[in-house]
Amino acid sequence: MELQKMSNGSHHEYETLDKGTQPEEESFLPEKSDGFKKQQFTDFEGKTSFGMSAFNLSNAIMGSGILGLSYAMSNTGIVLFPILLTAIACLSSYSVHLLLQSAGVVGIRAYEQLGFRAFGNAGKILAGVIITLHNIGAMSSYLFIVKYELPLVIQAFLGQTSSSEDWYMNGNYLIVIVSVSIILPLALMKHLGYLGYTSGFSLTCMVFFLSSVIYKRFNIPCPLEAFGNFSANATIPEDICTAKLFTINQETAYTIPILAFAFVCHPEVLPIYTELRNPTKRRMQGIANVSILAMFVMYLLTAIFGYLTFYVNTESELLHTYSKVDPLDTLILCVRVAVLVAVTLTVPVVLFPIRRALLQLLFPEKPFHWARHVAIAVCLLFCVNLLVILVPNIRDIFGIIGATTAPCLIFILPGLFYIRIVPIDQEPMSSRPKIQAACFTAMGFIFMTMSLTFIGIDWMTGEKRSAGGH
Repeated sequence: MELQKMSNGSHHEYETLDKGTQPEEESFLPEKSDGFKKQQFTDFEGKTSFGMSAFNLSNAIMGSGILGLSYAMSNTGIVLFPILLTAIACLSSYSVHLLLQSAGVVGIRAYEQLGFRAFGNAGKILAGVIITLHNIGAMSSYLFIVKYELPLVIQAFLGQTSSSEDWYMNGNYLIVIVSVSIILPLALMKHLGYLGYTSGFSLTCMVFFLSSVIYKRFNIPCPLEAFGNFSANATIPEDICTAKLFTINQETAYTIPILAFAFVCHPEVLPIYTELRNPTKRRMQGIANVSILAMFVMYLLTAIFGYLTFYVNTESELLHTYSKVDPLDTLILCVRVAVLVAVTLTVPVVLFPIRRALLQLLFPEKPFHWARHVAIAVCLLFCVNLLVILVPNIRDIFGIIGATTAPCLIFILPGLFYIRIVPIDQEPMSSRPKIQAACFTAMGFIFMTMSLTFIGIDWMTGEKRSAGGH
């Protein structure tokens, strides 16, 4: 795919590494590039537009975690939550900046090859393994949603009040059907840019979800009888329908890592950069900023209106909270379908970086070949389906993997790559950019420690909360 050699006989990207690669021609930091030879990337000629690239990156950012943001706001407050979300969005944009700077210095647009230039073969293998594990975890979480939500949607459409033993109500059969009929054909696309249209449709589904959340805010009264016995003459607690400006409790500490991983898109950044038409760091940074801003707005509005609908009764999964009001609500049923479509169309986008990582690790010098391209996609989908079907506690396992890999992808590796790859004569270790990168890396270790600690506490107390993941 992205590793294909150009038909005009241009040298492969990896052949240029041994000869000493010069920085990319770019004006993102013009004062840093003086005196270097102008060079273009030679591994691939991108043809994907700015808009399609933004759709793909936005779709990669948008995870199933959006369903839990209203609950996060209920445990932080209507003022503290936007502050935290803004800080995380800015940090994610800065992380992309570090990646693009490192890529521009050495003329590489592959996460694994950045690892190689920074730490040799060990860095290349580490980056590839982290991307593979993290994205397999993301794919598993999306297929879990399909496994458990799609039978409920079918049940509601059939007007049944209880589940049946029919095959079309079996989530295991349904995820196989969805994987073979929808996900696999999209995953076999030669280039990630082709998924821009499906990513745009996926985002449209989530806009419908957001619109429904806003609409329901003005159509569901508070307090709700579903959450308590409130008769006409009963005394209603003062705080049950009052928004809290600041909330600090035990759940608040869990919210911070969840928000920290809300903008994970870093495995997809460099593949999208590879296929971008007229690629420059400024142009790719613009795509990242637009995507992060769009998701920031969607996250914030979903959290605000979801929280202002249920207040203290907001549950960790927003759609379940709506179901308590009216299990057969037609609009919420349509929203469930939209969410299922969105997560299904996100799986192929998440699969591309895994295939790229495996190609980099297993076939680094090989040109594009359809047999490898297809075989890796089929094997990945087969393994993920097998995991989701056979391993009941797979979400706990990938909770640990997500809590470990997400801070690596967002904070630790981009910071370390920048420190190791940008030459000391260009930016000494005592320079402000490298000190910032070092602090950014340290922040990643803090988030990783927090996430693993919270997961350990959950296991010991029997709670079921996720401090990591996408």
